[in-house]
Amino acid sequence: MTTETTTKTTTETTTTAAPAATAGTAQASDTTQGDRPVLAMDHVSYAYTKGGKQVVKDLSHDFHAGRVIAIVGPSGAGKTTVLSLLSGLTSPTAGRVLYNGNDLAKADRYRFRSHDIGVIFQSFNLLPSLTVEENITLSMEASGKPFGKPKHELVVDLLAKVRLPAEYANERILHLSGGEQQRVAIARALGYDPDIVLADEPTGNLDMATQDDIMAIFRSLAHEEGKCVIIVTHSPAVADQSDEVFQLKPLRR
Repeated sequence: MTTETTTKTTTETTTTAAPAATAGTAQASDTTQGDRPVLAMDHVSYAYTKGGKQVVKDLSHDFHAGRVIAIVGPSGAGKTTVLSLLSGLTSPTAGRVLYNGNDLAKADRYRFRSHDIGVIFQSFNLLPSLTVEENITLSMEASGKPFGKPKHELVVDLLAKVRLPAEYANERILHLSGGEQQRVAIARALGYDPDIVLADEPTGNLDMATQDDIMAIFRSLAHEEGKCVIIVTHSPAVADQSDEVFQLKPLRR
């Protein structure tokens, strides 16, 4: 797989990896140069079966706190595989995925997924029979983290963060629009205050105005709260509103 990374700074620059079936390491912007990334892929390859066709090959990239990174590429470029690798659902068949410098394959990946990374799914994966508050508190309870105040107050705070009024806490998911459900999914992912937010096509089914509002939430999480926000997307508009674009290209056979 070849990769191309565009890092948006005051002067936009582009770094392109070596051609053919190799992958390059992204160049961080001046604001993150020299800082250890919160998440990184270190020469990662993955094949579904031992000795089988590789889906990604020799892929390296650093993901820093305080930035919104868009992962883009055509169908077949391996975006879904990269998402699974970064979220700890899948381990690479070669190379390493590092969280704060530690190899995820040797770590407690359940703890990583329930404490350190919040995943927002393309289909939301909310429980329709439950209220907004019940959906959000489920992720809090699964994390096992202690909280400094009642969960209801935390839910109200989270709803404000995703620009929903407090009274939505008692609404059932089936009563909400797609954009409202997406906001609840973001609030749920933030319920245990993860370092990393990973979103899979979070604006794919939304109108442009709602898409822009969702992206404003993601930028606020990165720039004001210091979270590492990673978005897998087909949308050029989402990529344009991100701080950095990581381009995946299909492997040449």
